[in-house]
Amino acid sequence: MSNFVDLQVEIDDNDLPDEAQFNQWVEAALTGRKDEAELCIRLVDPEESRELNHQYRGKDKPTNVLSFPFEVPDDIPLNLLGDLVICANVVRQEAEEQHKPLHNHWAHMVVHGTLHLIGYDHINDEDAEKMEQLEREILAQLSIPDPYKEI
Repeated sequence: MSNFVDLQVEIDDNDLPDEAQFNQWVEAALTGRKDEAELCIRLVDPEESRELNHQYRGKDKPTNVLSFPFEVPDDIPLNLLGDLVICANVVRQEAEEQHKPLHNHWAHMVVHGTLHLIGYDHINDEDAEKMEQLEREILAQLSIPDPYKEI
């Protein structure tokens, strides 16, 4: 498998995962589902997250992860999946509120967003159950406990 992650860090934060960790999480999400892929992960502040969430989802607040799948035309041989925009402040706040290790929550957000880029969704209950179960399985392979288990 050959994947490429373009990591764009647009914030000053000394407590971020490193590039190898982002690559590991993307690789885990794509293994067995997509052979070759390119994607961009952009780490942003709450203001940029809020702007994008408002513009594309109609929600005027920052959010943990936004997924922007890229529709590759059939006649163009390109493995670009799209972009993930992750708000570090929201990820940190959620990890604290949910009493989860920050590293584990970062992994969950990257896996969750990557699955969105390859077509998984959670709009209805049935799709949500499938996606959440897949996330549990991928994270378990990374020795990360069930992110949906109530503490």
